[in-house]
Amino acid sequence: MTIRQLRALPDPTLRQKAKRVSTIGSSIQHLIDDMVETMQQAKGVGLAAPQVGVSLRVVVLQMPGEEPITIINPQIVKRSGEREVSEACLSVPGYAGEIKRSVSVTVKGRDRQGKAIRLRATDLMAQALEHELDHLNGVLYIDHIESQDKLYKAEPETQSEVSSI
Repeated sequence: MTIRQLRALPDPTLRQKAKRVSTIGSSIQHLIDDMVETMQQAKGVGLAAPQVGVSLRVVVLQMPGEEPITIINPQIVKRSGEREVSEACLSVPGYAGEIKRSVSVTVKGRDRQGKAIRLRATDLMAQALEHELDHLNGVLYIDHIESQDKLYKAEPETQSEVSSI
């Protein structure tokens, strides 16, 4: 496993729509392992393949105290509710912002073995799923900020209060 370099704005990979994974072979397994290690080292709760420079529809997530989850070719099939959250991103270092996210989401995709999965999530997990799926479509959380006063410089002590996704 290798810790990969995180891509940050203005890296063009972050603005591209990622391609679907057609075959889950050894290169995808290696990518997943590297993404999990990179996410953990960066103390994030989620990471999308474009954030490590790979334009494929692969996401890894790890909620505090839980095992990592991999979703390949994820799609949101249902959203409900709306709430305002503080959000930061490993690819937009030094900043955080207030945006609107769903209260709950349902996502379908495939796990790392290729088995069909369906996840229903609320709270931080729902927020992380929306955030990472946005990455797969070339969208960053800053694109959802309604006004500049909702984006702020995140000092190190503030950054620890806001989950970097």
